Amino acid sequence: MVERSPEKAGVGGSIPSLATFCGIPTAHSMENKQETAVRWLGIQTQVLTAGHSLREYFQLTKPRITLLIAISTAVGYFYGSAHRFQALTFIHALLGTVLMAAGAAALNQWYEQDLDAKMERTKSRPIPAGSIETSHALLFGIALSLLGVLDLSMFTNALAAVLGLLTTVGYLFAYTPLKRKSPICTTIGALPGAIPPLIGFAAASGRLSLQAWVLFGILFFWQFPHFHAIAWIYRKDYERAGIRMLAVVRPHGTAFALEILTTLLLLVPVTLAPTFLHMAGKTYLFAAFLLDLAFLYFGWQLSRNRNHARARSLLLASVIYLPLLFAFLVFDSAIFTI
Repeated sequence: MVERSPEKAGVGGSIPSLATFCGIPTAHSMENKQETAVRWLGIQTQVLTAGHSLREYFQLTKPRITLLIAISTAVGYFYGSAHRFQALTFIHALLGTVLMAAGAAALNQWYEQDLDAKMERTKSRPIPAGSIETSHALLFGIALSLLGVLDLSMFTNALAAVLGLLTTVGYLFAYTPLKRKSPICTTIGALPGAIPPLIGFAAASGRLSLQAWVLFGILFFWQFPHFHAIAWIYRKDYERAGIRMLAVVRPHGTAFALEILTTLLLLVPVTLAPTFLHMAGKTYLFAAFLLDLAFLYFGWQLSRNRNHARARSLLLASVIYLPLLFAFLVFDSAIFTI
């Protein structure tokens, strides 16, 4: 009888161990499983870390403000394009403007990191919270701004690029430092803040007409009640940080009420002008007039009795007002209906 060697027994020429046969994990298999688990845990940690970093950088761009800027630019492009709407140019007009707005927001937070650290509403922002390094935020903001200018200049036209550059320069080098010095910062800041529809209009047509300046005027006057409401709600924070808004410097003075009411009253003829300039129809005229009355009501309420609840109501009214006004303006326009 021929004896079978242990090496030739079993499937594949080896005898499985009793532990393997019974499904009992061996030391070697347990080590492999542990190594696999550690690798997967490391990959998951890296993914989670990368996701958190992306969210922090996204927050650095002030996405809600950037979205409003994108909407304003789109409305400007819509009127500038007339009957020559070009999808690719439109995309680049939005992309370039959004990149510049996001870059300016990041650079603003880099510049004001000391102020943000003092205020409750901003101390959890990425830079004061320590989730993004200061130098990284600076490079990020510069890169986005440069990409935005290049995109506008290469894929739209020089006028749109220059307007985008003026927006960034005005926001960073005029409005931002003035916040520490004088309440005039609100007026100065409203100028670059109203340029996005001009960028869109210029990107589409290569020029600026009276229609473009009407859009500019709407956004310019809208900013005053909007930002005064924010300043009143967070005036203690602003005072702590040394930001000299009217709500901080003269919270109960006549200048605060006068500026809100004056700009709301000036907003009325500017918002009604599109109908008389044949930019929109009578439906828009009626809707704009009602929206103006409602906005003016909430501004008047805060002016005569200044408290947190009325400031928040004015802020909410401003947030609802502008998108609704732009929606009626676009959908009742002469361009859209032809």
